[in-house]
Amino acid sequence: MTDNKAESQHRKAAVLGSPIAHSLSPVLHRAAYAELGLADWTYDRFEVDEAALPGFMEKLGPAWAGLSLTMPLKRAVIPLLDEITPTASSVEAVNTVVLTADGRRLGDNTDIPGMIAALRERGVRQVERASVLGAGATASSALAALSRICTGEVTAYVRSEARAAEMRGWGERLGVAVRTAPWEDAAEAFAAPLTVATTPAGTTDALAAAVPDRPGTLFDVLYEPWPTALAGAWADRGGAVVGGLDLLVHQAVLQVEQMTGRAPAPLAAMRRAGEAALAAR
Repeated sequence: MTDNKAESQHRKAAVLGSPIAHSLSPVLHRAAYAELGLADWTYDRFEVDEAALPGFMEKLGPAWAGLSLTMPLKRAVIPLLDEITPTASSVEAVNTVVLTADGRRLGDNTDIPGMIAALRERGVRQVERASVLGAGATASSALAALSRICTGEVTAYVRSEARAAEMRGWGERLGVAVRTAPWEDAAEAFAAPLTVATTPAGTTDALAAAVPDRPGTLFDVLYEPWPTALAGAWADRGGAVVGGLDLLVHQAVLQVEQMTGRAPAPLAAMRRAGEAALAAR
């Protein structure tokens, strides 16, 4: 808990990245501040690329409480920090920086526990096997989350042998048994009790027709456009769907708690704000 004096002081936080204009983070964090009564806290967005990041961070004064980071900064920020958590180190990616009163910069990754929390909210606590569609940065975070809830093999469906090698390497590092398969066989992913789609918008649209009659759980990390063709077909067939907004809200909840020292953060209010913002676009 922060004391009343700290709460009455103007504190600042922001999300950085490039591009950043469509980020929902300000909506979520501001909703949390309003619910928590932190009237003197502000949260903004700044267009910052890798080249500009060191200069931006050098100018941060004592009013700054923390930063949220999106691409392409999650790895670039690591040399600028005093310490990172084991979770962030496991995937070499930081999406949260907490700025302490003594001037230290602490890095964490809330995407991984955010994924686990979003799945748990829908009743998925453990699975015997899982599939991952894609092999980018989000896929490595998905593997890190699956390392904690999947007791068996994870099959990653990828477009190239280079990507396949990367995913097998992440599996070895994270302690996950990873098997790779070509993207042409991606429809086979849906036989697993949990499928995590980590690909850009439109990539999985052609797979919507392959959703089985009794699917398990789909975690589609996209939130705009929503629902994706795959998520819509999945829900139509009675499968459980976890979406990108669920992930975004759960990881933001953890950021708010770390930056403000207030827990629990108001999950429901943050989700409502996110849903309203997306509906207005």
